[in-house]
Amino acid sequence: MSQKGLFITFEGSEACGKSTQIKMLAESLRKSGHEPLLLREPGGTVAGEAIRHLLQHAPEGEALTPEAELLLFAASRAQLVREKILPALAAGRIVICDRFLDSTTVYQGVARRIPATDTARINAFAVGECMPDITFLLDLDHETSVARMQSANRKLDRIERESGDFFQAVRNGYLSLARENTDRVVLLAAYQPAIEIAATIRKTVQAMGRVKWV
Repeated sequence: MSQKGLFITFEGSEACGKSTQIKMLAESLRKSGHEPLLLREPGGTVAGEAIRHLLQHAPEGEALTPEAELLLFAASRAQLVREKILPALAAGRIVICDRFLDSTTVYQGVARRIPATDTARINAFAVGECMPDITFLLDLDHETSVARMQSANRKLDRIERESGDFFQAVRNGYLSLARENTDRVVLLAAYQPAIEIAATIRKTVQAMGRVKWV
């Protein structure tokens, strides 16, 4: 979708290593003279961060229905696209986002069992024509995900506390999405060493021919 800039998104289940890979890619880009814009979902704007708190940590968010959850994620995304992503791409910047509309397709659509036609329609309304140029999907089994979250020794948010069946549905949804979108989604095994994953990501971005590296 992007014209002057490049829009990169990262997807995956909990504790799959997205944040680590985003940091490593951003550092590599900075060494080549770029200043990527790093964003996250939900969040990235004042309104989006307030929605993030409600969705993940606020007591008021505990009783959210799947439909309300879907619309809140979409609201955060709609604001992020128009306030941050589109202006940055128009200015020729590289935008890297931790989650985007694929998360809604999988978490709210597949795992929450909201009809695919509904999630697709709401996603389309939220983002317009703003689609990622490339998406890196870090695949990780639920057992390893749980072990990583436990080793981090932190309080889990509302979604991280979901059942194993929920996260198996999330994983299956992501794998299906990757099979259906091979032109955009790059599937990566998240159990590999971080440095190896980072090397694959860099080579993939380089091969697109849209970023100058030194």
